[in-house]
Amino acid sequence: MKKTIIFLFLTLIFTVSFSAKLTVYTYESMGWIKDEIIGEFESKYNCDVNVITLGDGGNVLARVKLEKNNPRADIIMGLDQSLYVTAEKENLLESYVSPEIVNIKNKELLFDDKFLLTPFDYGAIAFVYNPAEMEIPPKSFNDFISMKKSIIIQDPRTSSTGQSFLLWTIAVFKDNWENYWKDLKDSILTVSPGWDESFAKFETGEAPIMVSYATDGAYSAEYYGSSTYKAFIPDEGGYVQIEGAGIVKGTKNRHLAEKFIDFILSESFQEKVPLNQWMFPVTEVKLPKSFDYAVIPDKIISISSEEIAENIDSWIKKWINIMY
Repeated sequence: MKKTIIFLFLTLIFTVSFSAKLTVYTYESMGWIKDEIIGEFESKYNCDVNVITLGDGGNVLARVKLEKNNPRADIIMGLDQSLYVTAEKENLLESYVSPEIVNIKNKELLFDDKFLLTPFDYGAIAFVYNPAEMEIPPKSFNDFISMKKSIIIQDPRTSSTGQSFLLWTIAVFKDNWENYWKDLKDSILTVSPGWDESFAKFETGEAPIMVSYATDGAYSAEYYGSSTYKAFIPDEGGYVQIEGAGIVKGTKNRHLAEKFIDFILSESFQEKVPLNQWMFPVTEVKLPKSFDYAVIPDKIISISSEEIAENIDSWIKKWINIMY
């Protein structure tokens, strides 16, 4: 009897000590996965998942880059097309083609032909305004120039939203984008390190407009019962941001990391994307009623990954020179 008890005790210790562990890096506003969905993955694969949130997408990428020679994360979540360029250039990710990719509804969302990143949500960058402070929003990008100290934006060095906004203006104005930013500078109230900080300022009424997402009307309808804040996309067209997750190069938990990538394309994960990410899921799941208020761009503009890869560093340096 004593031997049996000792055996069971040692088995328990062995199981606890050697249960698989997975570390996921993501940005602050995606911390919801800790409470909403990670438990399901842990139960299914008998493992522990440590979710670490690090500001915005740019901060997450910087951390993985810093730990390149001694990686501490297995999964990185929340990189978009522009941040992907740096991750690919720095050789931070491992390729993986998930069998669940067949469930992605629009193959144009697969922007990475090396499969270093697997998309899990997408949405258009947009401007959000408060109708109580502004009855009619601007129609074009040029209309912003006369609106002094009225816009909250994010820093493209630390924020994926901010970098997407910079790319949006480059897609619109092409070679003339620097002149546009010189004119726009006086219209910007503040440059926040990330989306969370921008929204906090916007909610308290510091400025009537902020750079955000086309689904913000859905957020307002869901939580306020009406479209308190409204999103709009200027006539020039909308820039679509696609967010993905990837396996960190050098992970010691490759098999479990693959299962996690499969998991983010599962129905149970994807159906939680709309009301937590305020983005569109990449697979066919039923959308909440509030998403009737999401703005879909009539025209989509973009920049190729190749062009971003060649120019993003110089574009950001030029932006810094203009702004500071």
